[in-house]
Amino acid sequence: MKENNINTKKTSYLIKRFLPYFKKYKWVLILDLFCATLTTICDLVLPMIVRYLTDMGMNDVESLTVRLILTVGAIYLGLRVIDLIANYYMANIGHVMGAKIETDMRRDLFDHLQELSYSFYSNTKVGQLMARITSDLFDVTEFAHHCPEEYYIAPLKIVVSFCILCSVNVWLTLIIFAIIPVMIFFAMKFNNKMRTAFKKSRNQLGEINAQVEDSLLGVRVVKSFANEDIEGEKFKEGNEGFLNVKKEAYRYMAGFQSTTRLFDGIMYITVVVAGSLFMMQGIITPPDLMAYLLYVVMLLASVRRIVEFTEQFQRGMTGIERFIEVMDEEVEIQDSPDAKNLQAVKGEITFDHASFHYADSDENVLTQIDLTIKAGENVALVGPSGAGKTTLCNLIPRFYDVTEGRILIDGIDIRSVTTHSLRSKIGMVQQEVYLFSGTVYDNIEYGKPGASKEEIVQAAKLAGAHEFISQLTDGYETFVGERGVKLSGGQKQRISIARVFLKNPPILILDEATSALDNESERIIQQSLEKLAKGRTTLTIAHRLTTIRNASTILVLTEDGIQEQGSHDELMSKGRLYSRLYNMYTTNEETVGN
Repeated sequence: MKENNINTKKTSYLIKRFLPYFKKYKWVLILDLFCATLTTICDLVLPMIVRYLTDMGMNDVESLTVRLILTVGAIYLGLRVIDLIANYYMANIGHVMGAKIETDMRRDLFDHLQELSYSFYSNTKVGQLMARITSDLFDVTEFAHHCPEEYYIAPLKIVVSFCILCSVNVWLTLIIFAIIPVMIFFAMKFNNKMRTAFKKSRNQLGEINAQVEDSLLGVRVVKSFANEDIEGEKFKEGNEGFLNVKKEAYRYMAGFQSTTRLFDGIMYITVVVAGSLFMMQGIITPPDLMAYLLYVVMLLASVRRIVEFTEQFQRGMTGIERFIEVMDEEVEIQDSPDAKNLQAVKGEITFDHASFHYADSDENVLTQIDLTIKAGENVALVGPSGAGKTTLCNLIPRFYDVTEGRILIDGIDIRSVTTHSLRSKIGMVQQEVYLFSGTVYDNIEYGKPGASKEEIVQAAKLAGAHEFISQLTDGYETFVGERGVKLSGGQKQRISIARVFLKNPPILILDEATSALDNESERIIQQSLEKLAKGRTTLTIAHRLTTIRNASTILVLTEDGIQEQGSHDELMSKGRLYSRLYNMYTTNEETVGN
């Protein structure tokens, strides 16, 4: 998804993609358009009433009785009551329909975002996604409600008015309506430019969101380097860029509105001049001219509503287009049509000639990996950065799919089972712990939604977290703050381990789970991880090599694949890469300690 793409799709294509969202509310929409018809009839009747009464007053004033006038007034008042009810329905239920469509689109967008792969999020700014799922869809409510109404009422009024006016005088009607196509031509020229400008403004707003999110989430780094001025300049640049884009949009909008106002004046003066000339020649009567003027006022009011709605229309189209851009992102990891649930997992993992490269590169990160990890075995992965240790582990829960070969669990190809059942059997503890905004209880329960308090407390005890949780101000009901900012790194890690204890998966992946901790926290966490790994198939990505000495098998992974394999003692006795890495690490540790 290209964030700065300003190429706009055809309006007809966008509307075609948007129409299915009306399906659930088709009867609401039909009744809404019926009400729009009623309000239109009420508007069209008034000029005819004025013409009728004026004509009688000029040609047969004696027949213009109080009773007739009151009857006509009562009829029109009745029409206005109908108009009141119809307009209330349009303003209330019609808007609710638009809000429901916006809600449905936001739900679909969020669901689709949940399905997109790691690679999508690696190339997309979260601030841009926030703009697309919130502000981009705000205008859809007004668009979904008003678009059918406005583009139904305006043509209806134009067609009916044309027929009525033709019955009065064909030539004057043709003169007036000949101006409308010219007006539409100029309006369309500005329309397209407005659309492009509004999309630019949406993209720029997304960039501002991304920049603000980046600065606020990294506020501690900003303050520690005293770089508030730098962040302020970055924001100023984005903010002024947004202003410039909006200036461009408003310039085209002003041209659009000014042009339509010019044609307003042309239509009025045409009716007055041509109508007066026809009246001098006896072709039309004064009541006819008055009716013409009233219909022109009504027509121009309709055109002005369309003009005023055009900005909303373009905003709505832009929001729909940006919505479709995300919805069209391909879901890379999908269940096969005949996928089955993975059940009763023992935990044997097999890499069978597995290779992998990222979508934006043809160079393999992993090449022809052949590996079998027995059920319950504790395997550690070591090696230089960039060798593919994390990537190898991410292939097991299908965060990415192998580009060649296959991965099996208990002899079953993981691509033949549902991703939900596969991932439910795998627990992950990572270096970067993410805690959701909420309480300690909520974050542990995330491992097994609906778990009892007893289960959550037991999981916390197994993770060595119960003691410090009990000392918090509100215990398990303590709010952790955004991303767990109120807790230390060790406390957050223990909560994440408790979460996995609660999940109780047969396969466990530990991705440098202690590398960012101090020695004391590492010792406590390591004890918890050893408890957690007991009886499970465990893969540990190790940064601190002393923590994996007791692993049953250690794999040394490099860019050329698995270079060494064996226990700690076996690999040390060979004196090759693992031995050098271990000696280098322990030497550095001793140096730091001294």
